[in-house]
Amino acid sequence: MLNKKEQRIRRSRQTRARIANQRVARLTVFRSNLHIYAQVISEDGGHVLAAASTAEKAVRDELGAGKGGNVAAATLIGKRIAEKAKAAGIEKVAFDRAGFAYHGRVKALAEAAREAGLQF
Repeated sequence: MLNKKEQRIRRSRQTRARIANQRVARLTVFRSNLHIYAQVISEDGGHVLAAASTAEKAVRDELGAGKGGNVAAATLIGKRIAEKAKAAGIEKVAFDRAGFAYHGRVKALAEAAREAGLQF
C-alpha cells in the first residue's frame, strides 16, 4: 500500500515523461503546508533557469510571517516566476504540477503565471 507522498510521486512520473518528449522547459511546482515553490527547469532537465518561492526573504517581508501557504501567496509566486523566466529569455514552458491536484494554490500559481505572460 502506497502512502500519500508515494502516490503523488507516482502520478508525477507520467507527466515528467510526457514533458521530456516535448523538449521544452518545464515550470514545476511544489507545495508544502507552509510554502509554495516554483522552478523553471531547462529542457535537458539539468539546470534551474528561474526559481521563486514564499521562503525568499523579499516575499516573506511582503506577505508577512506564516502567510506562505495560501492562494494569495501562490498568486504572487506565479507572477514572480513568470517575470524571472521572461528575464531569462523563456516564454514557453510545460506546466508540471508534480502530482498535485490542479486546484487551489497550484491553480492560482498557474493562472498568475499565464496572466504575467508565460505560455503553457
